[in-house]
Amino acid sequence: MFKHFIIIVMSLFTLLILSSGVSASPVETFTFKDDVTKLRFQTLTKELRCPKCQNQDLADSNAPIAADLRKQIYTQLNQGKSDQEIVDYMVARYGEFVLYRPRVSSLTYVLWFGPALLLLLGAIVVVIILRSRSNKNENQALSVDEQEKLQQLLKTTETPLKKEQNNQ
Repeated sequence: MFKHFIIIVMSLFTLLILSSGVSASPVETFTFKDDVTKLRFQTLTKELRCPKCQNQDLADSNAPIAADLRKQIYTQLNQGKSDQEIVDYMVARYGEFVLYRPRVSSLTYVLWFGPALLLLLGAIVVVIILRSRSNKNENQALSVDEQEKLQQLLKTTETPLKKEQNNQ
């Protein structure tokens, strides 16, 4: 009986500890005039990054600024602005950081073309290393001194081998 009581108390305590970290955030409800506007809203909030969060889009972020930006997008959509106008507004206000796919410009060349250049550079280095290794592995003729040393080594190792064979 006492064991059951302890198990129940420990279970409740564990449940209390685990549930204390859960917090509920308010759910925004937007009403759209048509499905196309709703789809545009969802697309824009997925394509724009939260300025506060490191790597979260506006749709997934719980930051207060993300909620404000979602409201701003909703307001601009109801005002009849195009997607490009809304994106331009966000970029003008928060910079290129809010775009998950930054525009190609002189400031973003490294971002767009850097990985391809690094890959090309790596391939060139691998080719150079492989070619230099194949050149080193070619049969090279021994000098006269090296041939004499080789012959002496062979003679010294042949002598004990011959003696062992003769003993058998």
